[in-house]
Amino acid sequence: MKSSEIVPIKTLPLFSILDDLLIQLLKSLTEDEWNARTVAKKWIVKDIASHLLDGNLRGLSFSRDHYFGEKPENINSYRDLVDFLNQLNMTWTNATKRLSPNVIIELLESTGKQYAAHLQTLDPFEDAIFSVDWAGEETSLNWFHIAREYTEKFLHQQQIRNAVGKQALFTKELFYPFISTFMYALPHTYRDVSAQKGTIVTLIVKTEIGGQWSIIKKEKQWEFIEFFEEKPTSIIKINPDDAWLLFSKGITPDDAKQKVEIIGNQELGEVALNIIAVMA
Repeated sequence: MKSSEIVPIKTLPLFSILDDLLIQLLKSLTEDEWNARTVAKKWIVKDIASHLLDGNLRGLSFSRDHYFGEKPENINSYRDLVDFLNQLNMTWTNATKRLSPNVIIELLESTGKQYAAHLQTLDPFEDAIFSVDWAGEETSLNWFHIAREYTEKFLHQQQIRNAVGKQALFTKELFYPFISTFMYALPHTYRDVSAQKGTIVTLIVKTEIGGQWSIIKKEKQWEFIEFFEEKPTSIIKINPDDAWLLFSKGITPDDAKQKVEIIGNQELGEVALNIIAVMA
């Protein structure tokens, strides 16, 4: 890595923190809590813990060992890829129903350390093994792939915490990198939206753990913009607790309309409610 290259979102140091919090959380759960229903609809808490384990194991197999196992066939669209991944997720969670919570915890503890150690070996500015599809990228750099993996770990642990009423992961250290990564889906969400060149849309995730992201309409596409003097055509303000749910399909855009504040062009602002920063 060249000294002039700076990783836009530094998530690598946070993996061990998230994993430690996850293990502490899972060890504290009662039998009823392991079986609690989550916002992931078809999944209970135990299914999500199993899915996190699958993420570690698949990551090690793909990225470290270059072993791909089941290869997708007849993938002709984004929807085909999502359907394939959903099928993989379902077969895994069904198989791991026979595993005890203690076994899942032990496996998460060991594989989490191995996966985090492997990610440390990747050059952040080399091409990643997989692109971040929900951001509209055909090829992604490793730093973005790693950040995407961080959002997976954050999101699913937050789903468990939400289901059992435990303290949310709402600290600046942990939440801001998560939501910042999700915001890379913002320009892609507006890709088919026609607007006058120079139109600016700003999305604000409120409170001190959030932030502000703006995009501008260029000749052919929407791009991020940091500094501007013009007044945005539309400003969307959303609370962190609604943001993580909305952008991961935990609530619908219609649900979110009742929770967000849109200043300026309402129709243009409502497009942002369709951000999906997960493969779904």
